[in-house]
Amino acid sequence: MRVVVIGGGAAGMAAASRIKRLQPKWDVTVFEASKYVSHAPCGIPFHVAGYVESLDDLCAYDVSFFREDRGIDVRTGSRVIEAGDGYVIVERRGEVEEHGWDYLLIATGTRPAALNADCHDLKGVMCVGSIEDSVYIKERAKKAKNVIIVGSGYLGIEMADAMLRLHKRVTVIEMGSHPLPEYDVEIGELLRRNMEKLVEFRGNEKVVEIDGGAGRVVTDRSTYRGDLIILCIGVVPNVELAAQLGVKIGDTGAIWTDEYLRTTVDGVYAAGDCAETTNIVTGRKDWIPLAAPANKMGYVAGSNISGLDLAYPGSLKSQLTSFLDLEIGKAGLSEKEALREGYDVVSATVISRARAKYIPDGKSITLKMVAERNGRVLGVQAAGVGVSKRIYGASALLYKGATVEDFFFTDFPFYPPKSPVWDPLVIAARNLFRKLGIS
Repeated sequence: MRVVVIGGGAAGMAAASRIKRLQPKWDVTVFEASKYVSHAPCGIPFHVAGYVESLDDLCAYDVSFFREDRGIDVRTGSRVIEAGDGYVIVERRGEVEEHGWDYLLIATGTRPAALNADCHDLKGVMCVGSIEDSVYIKERAKKAKNVIIVGSGYLGIEMADAMLRLHKRVTVIEMGSHPLPEYDVEIGELLRRNMEKLVEFRGNEKVVEIDGGAGRVVTDRSTYRGDLIILCIGVVPNVELAAQLGVKIGDTGAIWTDEYLRTTVDGVYAAGDCAETTNIVTGRKDWIPLAAPANKMGYVAGSNISGLDLAYPGSLKSQLTSFLDLEIGKAGLSEKEALREGYDVVSATVISRARAKYIPDGKSITLKMVAERNGRVLGVQAAGVGVSKRIYGASALLYKGATVEDFFFTDFPFYPPKSPVWDPLVIAARNLFRKLGIS
């Protein structure tokens, strides 16, 4: 069998590796437009900030590993320009070639969203997309004093952090009232207050014009000038090749797949950031472009292409980030997301010590728990110290449809330097007891 994988990111390489393990005699070819595979765009801010010296370090494995150790025909610098029934047309080094396939996996990922044009076409504006963008941002940052970041989602927050560590003056422009706008205000405002100590945060402002050449960003309220403008307003899925094939595009704008990662065209699968999946909490189709789901989706797609029968249950959209020493995380739905989905909700927000009372550091965590009236927990958000362990715990419980009582009675371990005896998750659940009439 001939398997063609379009895209050498997390999903593509996970799928290719799985296929070669299960079907070592099959021909597996991966076409990747960049010169890197198994790359991690999540690491871009850390490369820019100087934590990571080489772009190669942002790749789980290099090309030679997949070629020599796993027997995968990896072709970098190869852009698929057309996909049809049983064939793809590839442009590489100015040459155009045709390759046949019996199975096709579309793992084309995402590209940076833009205001009204392709981000890379905006003169003087940097985008956070592929890891190769990181080199150009880092070089431009060396000469810049004033940096403007448009957007304050995860990448916007982390790029602001990186620029502060490079000793730049930073302005962040956000259309919403607080950073991380998918979070509820209790967490978003805590982050905003921390950012405003070091960053000029401009919320509730809509960008109406960007002139990268002049270093100018115009909003509906003011004009800002900087030596470097970085656009971080999100990403969009790359679905153009799927559309060529007649594959169904879902309501989210990403490629529709079933639980086995099959598309609506026989022999064609899709996985990773370009594909839809199921939201574990809502049970509905969702687009969740994150690294952990992408790797697992690739594993599942590769398993099923190879002849197994493995379903992918979906994702919780669990996320973690930080701004300097403030950790922020979320699993499941925020209250605003739950209301938008039509749930009748209750919520509790608690501010708790992050460690035992007698450990003298004074640091705290703010945690919000959102639940249905029937007691099922829909989501947890937190900011402060010790956030990651609470999001890990919440993710495990949410995955199994846990109730407020489940959260209350779970034995989260007590270790004085790291957690109080009444864990913040337990305190939040206890507070919800009253609102739900449990006790």
